[in-house]
Amino acid sequence: MLIGELARASGVTVRALRYYEQQGLLLPERAANGYRHYDRRAVTRVRNIQLLLSNGFTAQDVRDFLPCLDDADVSLGPACPPSVEAVTRKVTALEERIAELSAVRDRLVQALSGNATPRQPGTVTRHPAFTPSRAGSPA
Repeated sequence: MLIGELARASGVTVRALRYYEQQGLLLPERAANGYRHYDRRAVTRVRNIQLLLSNGFTAQDVRDFLPCLDDADVSLGPACPPSVEAVTRKVTALEERIAELSAVRDRLVQALSGNATPRQPGTVTRHPAFTPSRAGSPA
């Protein structure tokens, strides 16, 4: 199939497909006239690339998944062995970011409450000046 056909079949733009090719994620065959030709597996590959990118992986990270991208939806079933390290790195980074954000939230809650005593994570204390609007009353 040609690049436009792949774009329609996979739901992405031609520009995205060219980017994936530039990043080494998609490798079309070239005809004598220079046209890109893709086999049917390319649709699955492109959908998997999109899924991984939408879940916060970079194009560099997606390279770790290349042996797994043509088989089936990468979100189904066990992780493909070559991708385990990339997934582990992503989970670790997310856990670190969640901890950082939780600490910031806790400091902000403390500042609002005027209380320097640390609170249990996840506990929200409202500042005395904060009064939620009541139904039917002007905000």
